[in-house]
Amino acid sequence: MASDENKPAGQAPATLFLSYARADRTRAERLADALTNAGYTVWWDALIEGGAQFAASIRKALETADAVIVLWSKNSVDSDWVRDEAALGRDRHRLIPLALDGTRPPLGFRQYQAIDVSHWRGKPDAPQIAAIHRAIAAATGQGPVFSSTAQPISRRGMLAIGTGAGVLAIGGGAFVAWRSGLIGPAQASGLSIAVLPFRNLSGDSDQDFLSEGLTEEIRAALARNPALKVLAATSSNAAHDLGDDVKSITRELGVKYLLEGSVRRAGDTVRVSTDLTDGKTGFSQWSQTVDRKLTDLFAFQSEIAATVSNAMSVRVATSAPAPGGTHNVRAYENFLRGRALFNQAKDEESDRQALALYELAIAADPKFAMAHAARSRALSAIAVQYAKADELKQLYAEAITAAHKAIELAPNLAEGHLALGFALFTGKLDVAGARPFYERAYQLGRGNADILLLYALYCSRAGRPEDAREAIARAVALDPLNPRTYRASGSIDYAARRYADALPPLDKALKLNPKITSANALRGNSLMQLGRLPEARAAFDAEPQNMFKLTGLAIVDRRLGDGAAAKKAYDQLVSEVGDAALYQQAQVLAQWGRSDEALTALERARAVGDSGLIYLSTDPLLDPIRDQPRFRNLLNAIART
Repeated sequence: MASDENKPAGQAPATLFLSYARADRTRAERLADALTNAGYTVWWDALIEGGAQFAASIRKALETADAVIVLWSKNSVDSDWVRDEAALGRDRHRLIPLALDGTRPPLGFRQYQAIDVSHWRGKPDAPQIAAIHRAIAAATGQGPVFSSTAQPISRRGMLAIGTGAGVLAIGGGAFVAWRSGLIGPAQASGLSIAVLPFRNLSGDSDQDFLSEGLTEEIRAALARNPALKVLAATSSNAAHDLGDDVKSITRELGVKYLLEGSVRRAGDTVRVSTDLTDGKTGFSQWSQTVDRKLTDLFAFQSEIAATVSNAMSVRVATSAPAPGGTHNVRAYENFLRGRALFNQAKDEESDRQALALYELAIAADPKFAMAHAARSRALSAIAVQYAKADELKQLYAEAITAAHKAIELAPNLAEGHLALGFALFTGKLDVAGARPFYERAYQLGRGNADILLLYALYCSRAGRPEDAREAIARAVALDPLNPRTYRASGSIDYAARRYADALPPLDKALKLNPKITSANALRGNSLMQLGRLPEARAAFDAEPQNMFKLTGLAIVDRRLGDGAAAKKAYDQLVSEVGDAALYQQAQVLAQWGRSDEALTALERARAVGDSGLIYLSTDPLLDPIRDQPRFRNLLNAIART
């Protein structure tokens, strides 16, 4: 990058090159006067001294100007001079296009939204001049020398710049554009943004992890500011199904701004282009492109995240720096690859591959706290979903150790506290011991929908329904297109015995993802408690997760009077899932009235560390044995753990 792209305050005023057609000279002169009076140094061909070499003077001025302002009109679009001058400005990333009469710019320049000055009548405080000031600040890092106050925003916005080579703001000084008022004086409570998935333009799908990782870094950096509403990943990623109209997307997602971008890797160089769009107007408000060497990968990602986060934050609050990172390229690349695999939630093989990549990241940088936290979550996920009974204790022990290490390295890493709380709760069934870590994760990650979701489920299962409802409502607001969020909301209402209230969010979850696991089972349980048995059976029959499906069918068929079908479902549950479904066996036996066998199954479940026991205190299906002394002893033992 050129050395003049981030000029400090107090340096000489920005030098502007004014390009126009001879027929538009009167209007060009009026604009030159306004900009000169504002404190800029304006170069235009009227300044060329007699006898000077015309072309050489223009070339020198173009190459040294801080910004090139082009006046597009019906006269200038056909001018070879204006086209050439605009091309030099574009190639230097210094182009600021203005529209004099609404004429479309020529091919090669139409991706740059021009500032409309067709109705400007020469007033220095007009919105059009304010927009030009902001454009200059974005391109150069400088405003008028006499003014240190941001100008009010034009409703029209400033520049709509694509993600190609031509950009307006470059490098570390790019967030000057934000400081100059490009976002407008939005109140903190209403400042909301969705970070859409960055596109991988490298032509190599193996590099998807890089674009996905950068998207998450920016989203996480923004979410650390409690004054911002940052839409979560699932809802943001679902925006591609909403079409291309920015206004429609922001209206559907419930946000004011969209941040989009692309990543292109070529050898050891990475180029990232970003673009912020105002959902109300549909116009681009800010854009930048940054080139970095791959060896600067971590610093490069952090720089982009900090630029966007800090720029948003100047309107509301200061965003906290990201804790728990690394400056080791190999460590970070393995971490990103692992996270991309883990987020797929595809199967046991992909989760174990993610675990292996996290371990490679830790091997490259043992002090990489985020990798330790991610390793803990992967270990817990494998334990919950795939492990055999005799593997559970070892997996959870490793998960707890990894989470402790993450917190030791980065005490303010929300993901570390969340990982430890989750491992203690699901692995050790330690309700009390897990609480301080869930609470700390909640304090540090109130802008993170995934943290809110897991915190809400913990509160629900720990008998704190009001706290659970408050947290899940925040999660839904941040992630309105995530079926997991609605499934959790339904689960919380079901545990609170609000069976009718549980149905709408469960229906919403299934509408968003008809194949989501356990939502049909929860819906069936709610319908069964409401006495709507045929509907409940249909819901259980539609459940894709066999363990939950067979459990529900064994109970509802018995209630419907089909004992043979109920026994068949129960026998299949035992034979196919075995001791990994001891908790579900207890649910069936309790509903069948076989209390002693149900209690024995629960005691065996505790002996092997069955994570299903986290539902023990709130599970309606265990109500028939809730007053039994053995049940109370088991519940008290878990509460004291």
